[in-house]
Amino acid sequence: MGAKSTESVPEYFGCLVFDDRVMKANLSAKVYQSLKKTIDEGAKLDIGVANAVASAMRDWAVAHGATHYTHWFQPLTGITAEKHDSFISPSPDGGVIMEFSGKELIKGEPDASSFPSGGLRATFEARGYTAWDPTSYAFIKGKTLCIPTAFCSYGGEALDKKTPLLRSMQALNKQALRILKLFGNENVKCVRTSVGPEQEYFLITKEMYDQRPDLRFTGRTLFGTKPPKGQEMDDHYFGVIKPRVAAYMEELNEELWKLGILAKTEHNEVAPAQHELAPIYATTNIATDHNQLTMEIMQKVAAKHGLVCLLHEKPFAGVNGSGKHNNWSISTDTGVNLLSPGETPYENAQFLLFLCAVIKAVDDYQDLLRLAVATAGNDHRLGANEAPPAVVSIFLGDELNAVLEAIENDTPYKGTEVTQMKLGVNVLPKFNKDTTDRNRTSPFAFTGNKFEFRMLGSSNSIACTNIMLNSAVAESLKIYADRLEGAEDFETALHEMIKKTIKDHKRIIFNGNGYDDSWIKEATEKRGLLNYRTTADCMPHLLDQKNVDMLTSHKVFTLAEMKSRVDIMLENYCKTVVIEANTMIEMAKTQIAPAIEGYAAELAKTAAAKKAVDASIACAYEKGLVKKLSDLADSIAVKADELEKAVIALADCEDIIKESEAIRDTVLTKMAELRLPCDEAEKVTSKKYWPYPTYGDLLFGVR
Repeated sequence: MGAKSTESVPEYFGCLVFDDRVMKANLSAKVYQSLKKTIDEGAKLDIGVANAVASAMRDWAVAHGATHYTHWFQPLTGITAEKHDSFISPSPDGGVIMEFSGKELIKGEPDASSFPSGGLRATFEARGYTAWDPTSYAFIKGKTLCIPTAFCSYGGEALDKKTPLLRSMQALNKQALRILKLFGNENVKCVRTSVGPEQEYFLITKEMYDQRPDLRFTGRTLFGTKPPKGQEMDDHYFGVIKPRVAAYMEELNEELWKLGILAKTEHNEVAPAQHELAPIYATTNIATDHNQLTMEIMQKVAAKHGLVCLLHEKPFAGVNGSGKHNNWSISTDTGVNLLSPGETPYENAQFLLFLCAVIKAVDDYQDLLRLAVATAGNDHRLGANEAPPAVVSIFLGDELNAVLEAIENDTPYKGTEVTQMKLGVNVLPKFNKDTTDRNRTSPFAFTGNKFEFRMLGSSNSIACTNIMLNSAVAESLKIYADRLEGAEDFETALHEMIKKTIKDHKRIIFNGNGYDDSWIKEATEKRGLLNYRTTADCMPHLLDQKNVDMLTSHKVFTLAEMKSRVDIMLENYCKTVVIEANTMIEMAKTQIAPAIEGYAAELAKTAAAKKAVDASIACAYEKGLVKKLSDLADSIAVKADELEKAVIALADCEDIIKESEAIRDTVLTKMAELRLPCDEAEKVTSKKYWPYPTYGDLLFGVR
């Protein structure tokens, strides 16, 4: 199954994928063309074609050592799911044959009752369906052929993240084609969004991970003080990669490349033990599938190296958390990037209209973008120094900002002067300076020919963000198309529409420092932008009437599906925090408090021994430390009990919204209060008594 070490990357790249190359080689020309029409243009899939594809797919998979197949889908758990069936069927002579039909390819029937449905299904209503997504290539994982599929209930409601993502892509395609036809682009058949999700993560040793119940149960440390050295020296970012990490990255790349995942960039991130992997962008639904696979394989490969890959957004307090930057763009099937300004953006009306569509979408639906990244883990990260604030804004840069100002004010655009970088050393190459700097504090930044949405958490599926982004932009384009298609003078109407969009939505554009407290005040008090700091704050707004109207009108969600997702996401938020709270209580009561008492007892014995030798010895050090430890132990006991009572009180909440608010207002506060004395105790307790590896051990343990 594995690639030979003597093979070059181009030789084994995609060797485990039933991709276009394999289909062209194994399908008849007629079947191949029919399938391509389905993939590229959304044509209806013929059952005869499905049977031919299934037969070829089976033969290819079996030749690569596969014995089973699975419909690989993405339920509302945030991870993937799979049920394996073997290819074998009984033959009349008592043996078996390897079979796989078109019917088995296009439809599966997993148990739908055991996945989150948010009330769409009762527990006893078990039937669900998985449906083959022919736009995403099948692949082999281990000895199993994995077929990317959508997942729905018996009543047809979407129970997954792929189905609404495909719907949103379809909605944007429909509206973008309307706009392009107005500009005379009759040869464009399809418009797709593309994404390149940068993935941040931490690597720690498996040995230390196993000694931390908080990491094992919650994915993050619930206790821990900052080590003497953290990220203050900025010496880890882009630093030399340690041999053990380099070996991990090498194998990770190989496994990803076999699956056709275009892993391109790898480097150390800002925090100790933190790293990043970035792929080349792909069509959004494929990029989503690939990112889910990437996270799974990152963790599997880490285990082979005696490491654990942490994907939590904030595994360590006091150092950078991990995000996932969603680099998003729009392109035609003819190869035109609709967000590329060209050399003269002021004169590029088509680009400006699509740019304005994005600006309008982000402003009108900033709440949807915020709630699309809302999780208990990401709430710890947004607003910290490595992440944008919870306030959504757009960075355009100097050149585009000047273009929009000229249009808004009907003044001539002077252009941005191209200057050459002068480094003062003759042997260094000369190159032109970019017309715009980068802004790492912006949640939504234009980076040349795409937008980088930086608010996603590292463990998030990118599907949610791109569903909302695609849908919101589709709505902007629909409004534009409705007006322009009926305009008497297209040029005049176009100019006025671009100008109006700039005036109406310039509040969302901010090119300054998003980390500055003054920006948050300006954003909320002067500009009227939203600031939903927590999941509990933002998630219910999915059901605001404007959001319901937009998402249902484009057939991305039904109202019932939207209601279910509010329930599911809030329930996930509540369960996550309750698990963390219960883990804290157990760790504090059964390990931290006894460790403190044990060390205090040793100090008391030491003081008694000194007194026995010389009664005049004051033993001030021992007595002072015993008093401090005793006070901390008492505080821990009180705070643990208070937290436990707060968790128990959640049972009295009348609905999931009230429970999430109680967690936000009370449980999280009590957790922070319990952490304080525990972390203080770690600073003064002998290391031989402290029950867990410290932050210093964890962050600097991989050598």
